[in-house]
Amino acid sequence: MQRKLLVLFSVCLITLLTQAQPKVLQATKTVQPPKIDGNLDDMAWQEAPVATDFIQNFPAYGFPASANTEVKILYDDNAVYIGAYMHDNPALIRRQLTERDSELNANVDYFSVFFDTYNDQQNGFQFSVTATNVQSDGKLTGLSYNANGDYTDKSWDAVWQSKTSIRSDGWVAEMRIPYLSLRFSKNDVQTWGLQFLRYIRRNSESSFWNTVNPNDNGFVNQFGKYGSLLHIDPPLRLSLSPYLSTGIRFVPNENANKGQWLRSGGLDIKYGINESFTLDASIIPDYGQVISDDVVTNLSPYETKFQDNRPFFTEGTELFNKAGLFYSRRIGATPSGYYPVKDLATHTTNYSIVENPSVTQLYNAFKFSGRTQHKLGIGVFNSITAPSYAHVYDNTTGKDSTIGTEPMANYNIIVLDQALKNRSYITFTNTNVIRKGTGRNANVTSIDFAFYDKTNTYSVSGASKYSAIMGYTPYNGSINLITDTISRNGSLYVKPYSGFNNRLKVGKVSGKVQYFLSGNVLSNTYDPNDIGYLATANKVTYTGNISYNQFNPIAHFINYNYSLNVNYIWLYKPYAFSNIDISANAFWLFKNMWNVSLTGGVYPYGQKDYFELRTPGRFLKLPWFYYSYLSGSSDSRKQLFVNYNLEYAKGLILNHPYSRADVALRYRFSNRFTLSMEVDRRHDQGQIGYAFLREANGDPIIGFRSYKDFTTLLDGNYGFAPRMNLSVRLRHYWSNVHYLSFHDVTADGNYTDRAFYPNQDQNFNAFNIDAFFTWDFRPGSRIVVGWKNWLGTDNIINAYTYKYYLNNFQHTFDLPHANELTLRFIYFLDYNQLRHKL
Repeated sequence: MQRKLLVLFSVCLITLLTQAQPKVLQATKTVQPPKIDGNLDDMAWQEAPVATDFIQNFPAYGFPASANTEVKILYDDNAVYIGAYMHDNPALIRRQLTERDSELNANVDYFSVFFDTYNDQQNGFQFSVTATNVQSDGKLTGLSYNANGDYTDKSWDAVWQSKTSIRSDGWVAEMRIPYLSLRFSKNDVQTWGLQFLRYIRRNSESSFWNTVNPNDNGFVNQFGKYGSLLHIDPPLRLSLSPYLSTGIRFVPNENANKGQWLRSGGLDIKYGINESFTLDASIIPDYGQVISDDVVTNLSPYETKFQDNRPFFTEGTELFNKAGLFYSRRIGATPSGYYPVKDLATHTTNYSIVENPSVTQLYNAFKFSGRTQHKLGIGVFNSITAPSYAHVYDNTTGKDSTIGTEPMANYNIIVLDQALKNRSYITFTNTNVIRKGTGRNANVTSIDFAFYDKTNTYSVSGASKYSAIMGYTPYNGSINLITDTISRNGSLYVKPYSGFNNRLKVGKVSGKVQYFLSGNVLSNTYDPNDIGYLATANKVTYTGNISYNQFNPIAHFINYNYSLNVNYIWLYKPYAFSNIDISANAFWLFKNMWNVSLTGGVYPYGQKDYFELRTPGRFLKLPWFYYSYLSGSSDSRKQLFVNYNLEYAKGLILNHPYSRADVALRYRFSNRFTLSMEVDRRHDQGQIGYAFLREANGDPIIGFRSYKDFTTLLDGNYGFAPRMNLSVRLRHYWSNVHYLSFHDVTADGNYTDRAFYPNQDQNFNAFNIDAFFTWDFRPGSRIVVGWKNWLGTDNIINAYTYKYYLNNFQHTFDLPHANELTLRFIYFLDYNQLRHKL
């Protein structure tokens, strides 16, 4: 007993000492850089000091790592070099081949190095390599860390070298990270933040060189130091990535079923203006080879938000979205006049569509970003989109007509982000959209801030945003706006307007007990949606939260937490009560690596929904209801991995509940082949909402309806080599809306019976296959072969004949499908390599 207490006391003492002062590794500049071959036998490595004595972060925080790790680091005027030796039994090293940036939850060991090159304890870079030499990289911000081992924004891809090898007593990782992929201040003597991570898959063990305490808020602020980098004189940082793409597309019932040849070419440029600032530009960008959107039936009054899969708009954009004002799908979106032209041909026989582009083309886009030696981050983003035109044929006169569907536009973002002491910051952001002609223009300005005390225990954060819309905007019945309108040429337009969004949050951010209070005021005319995304304005939200977090293993649990949350929501104008949402959550992670999360909540006073009716000044009153969620997953180290999410809610509406069952299975057949399948079923037996119908006087009509949707997702990946893989994704989505009754809404939000509207049921199917073969044949250079399949334009399945999921799924294969086959070639050219060869 005394021996156990002595060991525990020693561990606690070591942990306290390592937390008190960050570790420091002295920088060593080399004249002869090592060869990146997975061997650490170069003479240069003999000069470098060793980083060792890693401490566990998970599953047993504070204890020494279960296996020894030794890391050396060198630098010269061209790059930083890392050599890591992970001691282990080679038979126990996990070696699954994954896609790039996909090491999390895969059956593979990996090693990571992190750099905070400005030493501001907020921003940085991560470079990871698995035991099978698959790379992963990302950028760190103060907002990117989460507790699941995902520390960075991995949409950013850099060009760097790595090589691994398996040894008799472990495995080796050797890395070369050129300054082309880093940014740092222009000082003769520099100190960087530095961190190393080793992940041992069989134990789910994460250990760090400098202790990372899960009780403390933040990640970059817990790095060690890489000291005394002297007189770095990097060469010109310039790279070019020209691309060519070609392919063929067949869309049934379009162009007389003839194939459409696809061809494009362009150039991406990365230019390091100096050590600190980089210019990224894309000339004639092409984004054909991206995963299809997960289209759904949207009966809500809020716009569906889709993920952007275009690399230029996801890589390295974390600074531009620090204020949450950048929704990149606005750039190159569907032209605003696309659907009116489509309706013109659909609802009349006088016109036929010759051409109606569904995507706005881009002329160019560039990003300029970096940080000064005084830790001021500067970012400028700009993109110009081409005008869009539709061509229609008048069947009566026999003449062709051209209709402008989207004017030429310029999208711009400017960011100034000042990093302060103790992880604090203050950020200025301005977004601006200018359209050619007399169309709508927009400007949004934001000041965001966060201040932490010296102990990193308490914080105050907030933001103040102001939006201004210039010009006259066609009125579309927007639920967000209650403002003045004007009639012009028989059409209704919204006059120029402006609004604000203010937020303040105060709380305790570290320790076992954490809490916060926050308030958010959105005026009725705040509108950032020209380049941002906001579901709805005109809201005032008060939030309180308290949680208890246990990060150290006890009894049957590795960690667990409990939380209580209250949301109190009002309408801003007029100031009126909307709802109170009270919820509690519990999470447990068991020692067998299974986890369970349970949430229960209630709306005790029901809801006054001011947005569902799509009618300013009107609301729909909903009675009280309760809800519960149960989710969890099995041990992801096993060949078969199960993830589930169950939901149930019930109120007084027809006494019919809402339920959801989402179950995902992943099976690892080998280190090369993994297959996943997810089935997600939702059924709301008593949904009430706007029926997309109105009375003769314009009053909205609501419907009681049974809503069902069902999604099947099949996802497979086969790894041929560390830089070569095949990924296939199949998705089928079905939704069915069956109306039970229709009602009018009274002035006090209640409803009265009215006559039934026949033939209002909806039946919708979406089907997509996305298959991509990717080969990174050299750093930064890639060949991609893609095949996409989707339902054609004639995809209507009768709602009354096909009422169930399986017969809808079967019938989708009887409908015409569109197909697209593409080939894309990208070649990376480094100016310094070219100069050396020439």
